[in-house]
Amino acid sequence: MESVRWAFRHGSWFPGRAEWLLAARCVQPEEKTRIGQFVFARDAKAAMAGRLLIRKLIADKLQIPWNEILLQRTSKGKPFLVHDISKTYPNFNFNVSHQGEYAVLAAEVEFQVGIDIMKTELPGSGSIQEFFRIMTRQFTEKEWKSIRCAGSEWSQLDMFYRYWALKESFIKAIGVGLGFSLQRIEFNVSPLQLEIGKIYKETSMLLDGDEEEGWTFEEIMLDDCHHVAVALGKPYGFEQQHSEVLSAESTKWIPTEFTVLNFDDLVVSAAPLKPEDPTDWDNFNSKQAFPVRQRTNLA
Repeated sequence: MESVRWAFRHGSWFPGRAEWLLAARCVQPEEKTRIGQFVFARDAKAAMAGRLLIRKLIADKLQIPWNEILLQRTSKGKPFLVHDISKTYPNFNFNVSHQGEYAVLAAEVEFQVGIDIMKTELPGSGSIQEFFRIMTRQFTEKEWKSIRCAGSEWSQLDMFYRYWALKESFIKAIGVGLGFSLQRIEFNVSPLQLEIGKIYKETSMLLDGDEEEGWTFEEIMLDDCHHVAVALGKPYGFEQQHSEVLSAESTKWIPTEFTVLNFDDLVVSAAPLKPEDPTDWDNFNSKQAFPVRQRTNLA
């Protein structure tokens, strides 16, 4: 199975009654309950898209029937497949992220993977510099210098979210939650400017001051304000204490293009798990679309 990179623009998805009820029937009951608890429709759509992306991945790539897929979460909240696929894909893993207008997914058969997406947007209140002051401890001095040298305030904010996506992708790949100091990891971003739609893998990372050669970071701009970072790490089972060195060929990654899916793509192989429940639509349709922001994005 090849690497997978998918994106779904839930910000442009305005489901009607039939679509939302179908989507609600195609996820596990506990997932549907969790999605129903979101206050805003925007967040419910994002979460629904993430779950449908995962189930499509497993049904299409692992050939497990949709209605037989069983997902659970680790203690850190990371979804995982309960089925035993160790004989065919012993190191298969996946990760999803949703923020801004998109939900994204990355899957690998050999490497640890973490994905994060960040939309460059103004803070809900206060100035950009005040926002940076609050977030001071999340980045190293060198990273802050890079952010502040990016140019205009908007360019600084854009670089901030690029760094944030990179850090989150690594945290998600290694599966740790709160308590891991983000200042332990430092990124040297390259190039400084990213072209929309082009995949880059030149950025490097230091962990506790030492360069981590076993990790590769793919970066892509889906549009002019959505940064995506994919962290690719050592295979599961690689022991730090081993003296052998992975060959250059075994650590070579070929960037995979993102495929943007629509709703029909998400459910083409779906099989409803439960009968239709009209209250699912009533719940979703009663939600406010998104929070009323105090500020709007710069032109």
